[in-house]
Amino acid sequence: MLLQEHWLTPANMSTFDSHFVNCFSFGKSAMIDSVSSGMLRGRPYGGVITLIRNDLRKYVETVYCDDRYVVVRVANYLLINVYLPCIGTPGRLLICEDIIMNISLWCERYTDCKVVVDLANSSDATLLTV
Repeated sequence: MLLQEHWLTPANMSTFDSHFVNCFSFGKSAMIDSVSSGMLRGRPYGGVITLIRNDLRKYVETVYCDDRYVVVRVANYLLINVYLPCIGTPGRLLICEDIIMNISLWCERYTDCKVVVDLANSSDATLLTV
């Protein structure tokens, strides 16, 4: 499963492991800065996580994990789970360009893999297979 915008704080990331016992997870909270600066205010936001079935563990390699995207190799597939900022986010274009550039670099490193990208933001979602 490739999930975006899970809204969990770092302290609650283990929720996935306890609710999806047949899977293991790769992901990060996007609320680290918000939580460390004091009380949470407003709507929670962000975070991506990728859940892989336990029986595939021996075929899995964590490639990269960030609060906006996760790259996981499963056998000869490179799974890229991406959450892009929504319209109105300060520096949105630069953030998107940076993410796309970094993902391109990972794809260049794993040319032997088929690439699956789950790309979403708050206004649309697209699944790409390269």
